[in-house]
Amino acid sequence: MNIKLTNAFILIVAAGLVFGCGAKKEDDHGHSHEASADDKEWKQMDEFHMVMAETFHPYKDSANLEPVKARASELATSAENWSKSELPEKVDNDEMKEKLERLRTETSTLASTVSGGDDKLIGDQLTKVHDLFHEIQEIWYGGEKHEHD
Repeated sequence: MNIKLTNAFILIVAAGLVFGCGAKKEDDHGHSHEASADDKEWKQMDEFHMVMAETFHPYKDSANLEPVKARASELATSAENWSKSELPEKVDNDEMKEKLERLRTETSTLASTVSGGDDKLIGDQLTKVHDLFHEIQEIWYGGEKHEHD
């Protein structure tokens, strides 16, 4: 009888892990986010995120600014397109519009900073853009707080 109870307990725990973990989604930075039924894809955020990850991580991991120097204009264009796009209903508000406008401005500043060639200023501006992007992500994913990479 004791073995049956142990097996039943193991099955209950395993089922809880499977169903509990299935409700989370992890982004490229290793952050888990609760996925709800009304979460839809946000294509513009995903597009921006791809370029952001490919430019920020080399800088963060090894002070390599070459990717951002090569792609700063692409990052600025992506932010501009995102700021002009139709927002999903759950974030269609003044706060998000203001943050996306700031992101557009900050990425434009980053592109200008890259053309100036000062590595310290480029790194500082890239970090500023990255942190603002994470603020936007936190709103999208329901206000979760994350350590920034």
